[in-house]
This record gives sequence, structure tokens and C-alpha cells, in this order.
Amino acid sequence: MTVKSILITGCSSGIGYDAAHGLAKRGWQVFATCRKEEDCARLRGEGLESFRLDYDSDESISTAVDEVLSRTGGTLDALFNNGAFGCPGAVEDLPRGALREIFETNLFGVHELTRRVIPVMRAQGHGRILNCSSVLGFTPMKWRGAYVATKFAMEGLTDVLRIEMRDTPIDVILIEPGPITSRIRANSIPHFEKWIDWEASPRAEQYRSELRTRLYEERGPDRFELPASAVTKKLIHALESPRPHPRYFITTPTYIMNMLTRFLPTRALDWVIAKG
Repeated sequence: MTVKSILITGCSSGIGYDAAHGLAKRGWQVFATCRKEEDCARLRGEGLESFRLDYDSDESISTAVDEVLSRTGGTLDALFNNGAFGCPGAVEDLPRGALREIFETNLFGVHELTRRVIPVMRAQGHGRILNCSSVLGFTPMKWRGAYVATKFAMEGLTDVLRIEMRDTPIDVILIEPGPITSRIRANSIPHFEKWIDWEASPRAEQYRSELRTRLYEERGPDRFELPASAVTKKLIHALESPRPHPRYFITTPTYIMNMLTRFLPTRALDWVIAKG
């Protein structure tokens, strides 16, 4: 039986980490990439094949793809674009540089990596491209404008790619989690501190009482939060089913918000979201 291969980004923790280990246990040849070499070294110590892939660098993307192909003999069965980060802050306080930085990672790097693997999948006659979006890929939420913008854009680009790939043997799939246990909140703090001058904002008191409290305080799981293994379970179906779904919802909020966005008028939906 031929071993199938998958390239996964953002494997240092959370969704990518669980997916890498879960698929390796199922017999997949997993290339678990991270932005930092120290994280790759840790994963190699855990028995995974791991090397650097930084979405912000075309050279890093090219080198990683070449490494994959050298280890498989020129093939790749699947790509899971998972790496991403957040930059919390009110939209009016987001400088251009903050948006440029987050789009480079969350969308432009994803797009560049995808473009580099499509010719491989075309040549071999099969392949699956899975993009990790979010409930925030179709639902707006305050303080998360930068992240929401990248995920809305990812959904649009992925939907078009899926339609365009209908005449090819390549499946294009969206994974849409809601609240999942991960380090994304903690990892977003340096970006918030770099870009958001919250004390000079007209919303300074809201930052103090709402966002900063949520951002810096150690909290228990959010309501409806699921472990990363919930994503891996859907990921396995998307990879191994003979007819995968175009979209996979994960967590109750994703199902609820999908229904509300379809049936509620915009002002009513805004009210529901604003109330939390």
C-alpha cells in the first residue's frame, strides 16, 4: 500500500501540531513545518519529519517544497495550509503596516505555497488542498478586524480556486473551526503590542476593560471550545473520503453562525454579534 504524503504548516502548537501527530499515527508521511527552527527541532525529537517554512518568505516556501519533493520522489498528495496569526485591535487603530504584515502570512504566503504545489498535483493526477479558515471567515467580530479580513479573503480565493479546479483531479477544501484550544491568543500579543497604540485611541477605556483583560489574563476554555483533535477528526475525513465536502464546520458556534448569517437581516445579525 502506497504511503500518502501531506505538507502541513503551522505545526508548532494547536491545530497543526495535533494534525501532524494524528495523521502520522494513521500512516501518512507528514511534513510538519514551522516558522522557527527550534520548533522544528522539537518536532523531529518527537519522531516527525519537520523543517522550516515561513509564509513571509518566497525563498523559504520554495526551499520547503523542494525538500518535500526530494523526500517523496517528486509527489505530494495533500497540502494543509494551517499557519496564521492574529493582530487584535479596533479597525480604526490598525495601521497599514499591520494589515500588510498579517496578509503576508495569512493569505499571500498561503497563496504562494498553493501555487507551487498545484503543478505537482496536476502532473501526478490527484491532490487535495485544504485551507484552514475559521468561523471568522464568514462572521465579523469586533477587535478581530485584521484576522477577519484575511480569513474572509481566504474564503473568497479558496471558493474561486475550487470552482476553477473542477476540471482537474485536485480537490480544494475549506476547514472552518470555531473556538479551538491553541496558542493563537498568546501568540497575538506581540503583534498587538507592536502595532496598536491603544492608549492614544478614542477607545482606550474599552481596550482597558475589554480587550486587554481578555488578551492578557489566563483564562479557562471558552464556552463551546473544543480540543485541536476535533479539527483533526474532520481533517481525516477531508483527506481520506472518496468524495470530500467543500467545507467542514467544527464547533457549535460555526454551525450556529452559518445559520444566522443565512437567515438574519444584517442589522439583526450585527446585534447578535455585538451582544456576544
